[in-house]
Amino acid sequence: MPVSASKPGPVSALDTARAVLTSESRALAQLAEELTQEFDAVVAALLQVPGRVIVSGMGKSGHVAAKIAATFASTGTPAQFVHPGEASHGDLGMITRNDACILISNSGETKELADIIAHTRRFDIPLVAITKKPGSTLAQQSDHLLLLADAPEACSIGMAPTTSTTMTMALGDALAVALMESRGFDQTDFHTFHPGGTLGAQLLTVRAVMHTGTALPVVAPATGMGDTLLEMSAKGFGVVAVTEGDSLSGIITDGDLRRNLKGLLDRQAGDVANPKPRTISADILLVDALGIMNDNRISALFAVDEEGRLEGLVHIHDALRVGVK
Repeated sequence: MPVSASKPGPVSALDTARAVLTSESRALAQLAEELTQEFDAVVAALLQVPGRVIVSGMGKSGHVAAKIAATFASTGTPAQFVHPGEASHGDLGMITRNDACILISNSGETKELADIIAHTRRFDIPLVAITKKPGSTLAQQSDHLLLLADAPEACSIGMAPTTSTTMTMALGDALAVALMESRGFDQTDFHTFHPGGTLGAQLLTVRAVMHTGTALPVVAPATGMGDTLLEMSAKGFGVVAVTEGDSLSGIITDGDLRRNLKGLLDRQAGDVANPKPRTISADILLVDALGIMNDNRISALFAVDEEGRLEGLVHIHDALRVGVK
């Protein structure tokens, strides 16, 4: 009886995943290697745009275009995604002479982009093309061309947009970061566009959440410890500030009370207070204040200005309440 040839066993999902990731990472490395000075020219052109950067593409390129526009907008470059199909039915009016366009097409021949291309040429609107084909219609019509690396798609049939969309999204990220650095876009600016959620919480300053005014536990140096204990209990932070005028001269914590139990009620706040307490600026990030509290195993910090004047108090629960971890 003849022996039939055995078929190779199925490839595991893990092997497939590793092959896809390896293929796409190689393409990204190739893209980085092949990137030219034209990238600098694109960034310079986009920095001069008085309006918005319009980003568009069809299909998977459209999804990537929407993500790039969102990343631009959140990092200091006003941007908007325009669907090419809707553009042909009136949304071309969203693209003005003050704008610039980034059009994405792997082949460079996406027919749905034709009306946007014509619109940019008619009104002298700067056009940046992202494509793999340097001889394509989109490439030839553009003012600036960013070429994708000539790398195969990562899928088994070599047709599904995988490697190409990964390269395009990464190139969009590169543009966004280059633009934000050129604009001097910093953490404060970033928080302006990200006020909500966990990300917003990580960018909050102490000033945004600290307790001030009558909520602060404050006594004078001559205040008796009996009244000082009442103030600590009433405000509920486990700490009290000892002030002279507006200036912080010391603090009393639960630990200070335990260390001074003998004859405590016969003493004054100024006698018990730590005269060199750890303090912070109200303008540091809340996440940094939480780190200081964790490192020093304390639950509260007083904020003072450059002259040592008391401005507020932040408690560890304030950080946890707004989502800082």
